[in-house]
Amino acid sequence: MMNNSQRIDTMTAILTEAFTPKSLDIIDDSHKHIGHKGAATGLGHFTVKINAPTLHAKSRIQAHQAIYEALGDLMRTDIHALSIVLTQ
Repeated sequence: MMNNSQRIDTMTAILTEAFTPKSLDIIDDSHKHIGHKGAATGLGHFTVKINAPTLHAKSRIQAHQAIYEALGDLMRTDIHALSIVLTQ
């Protein structure tokens, strides 16, 4: 299992390749969830702030689904919670 720094690096590479964002910021929110049931698994809690023109044409739900799909297995193996903020 990766640590959160490795997870952020992997997520950054995946999302950059998938969406060619103008800006991308991934924040580790895991410290806010200490004691939370999901935190006990060792999986990470993250916020993704992304400005990607390819996502602008999609509804918010479609954009979120596209991000979840791009992250694929990480959503099951390394990410417990993901907050997505679409920016422009």
